[in-house]
Amino acid sequence: MQATVGDRLHVHSRSIGLEERLGEILEVRGTDGQPPYLVRFNDGHEGLVFPGPDCIVEPRGEI
Repeated sequence: MQATVGDRLHVHSRSIGLEERLGEILEVRGTDGQPPYLVRFNDGHEGLVFPGPDCIVEPRGEI
């Protein structure tokens, strides 16, 4: 997984009844676009994310 600042991180729900999460990547802390990423989610929460298989990066130009 690779990302740049400004891309979106889409976290798919792993359970019924839980909402999917969408956030903007503020910082890429790994080398060459690799995780971890500092992400600001739509609810305003910011956190350091090590994306799993339930996540995809949506490049800035695709949204």
